[in-house]
Amino acid sequence: MARFVFVHGAFAGAWIWGPLQDQLKRVGHKVGAIDLPGLGDDHTPVSEVTLDACATRLCEVLARSSEPAVVAGNSMGGIIATQGAARCPERVLALVYVAAFIPKDGQSLLALTELPEGAGDQVQANIVMEGKPPVAIMPAGASRQALYGACSEEVAAWAIARQRPQPVAPFVTPVSIPPGALDGISRYYVFCSRDRAIPPALQRRMIAENACADVVELDTDHTPQLSMTDELAKALHRFATHALRRSQE
Repeated sequence: MARFVFVHGAFAGAWIWGPLQDQLKRVGHKVGAIDLPGLGDDHTPVSEVTLDACATRLCEVLARSSEPAVVAGNSMGGIIATQGAARCPERVLALVYVAAFIPKDGQSLLALTELPEGAGDQVQANIVMEGKPPVAIMPAGASRQALYGACSEEVAAWAIARQRPQPVAPFVTPVSIPPGALDGISRYYVFCSRDRAIPPALQRRMIAENACADVVELDTDHTPQLSMTDELAKALHRFATHALRRSQE
């Protein structure tokens, strides 16, 4: 069995992975989820929330065990997972992008949303910017459709109530991936066909432009960890099994 470390997306926290972690624990996997700086239960000041701080947080968590982890990121978590893996690749067995952004060296999350295939992104269309340094706020009504469209009313309300303003710096900062840093790290993708935050066309472009060892398609929204928990757990188990086998070859 594998060790998983989960990285949440914008506005969220480690809490969003709770139901999925329970499923994976039942079949014997070791699991953990982090709160990124300034989100979840973390209260880092907005001025200190940077892409570097997020990547550092991930590498610190990965260093708590000698066992390399399957790092799974959702949405913005794909940016953090990639930057963290580039910093401490020896601690990463595989990267899994769960309806997540896959950046190349020099790309930012914002740059990916501005690609033609990103048209119709309901997060960028609805966020409200406030403060200095700025934070992005996702209104509750827009969140329901953009992030939790396939979730039950109860689950969507539970998630929306826990959202927090998102510091903007991780959106706009390009990742820095040294040459060869991600070589040898298997990458996998969970494609969500009803996603309104990362349009399916943009997901397909990122999959096509980045070597993914396997892709699983789910007919659901941007947060399959809540809307299709069982199916996502099966996909992650499949990916981990494949990555472990490759690491032993």
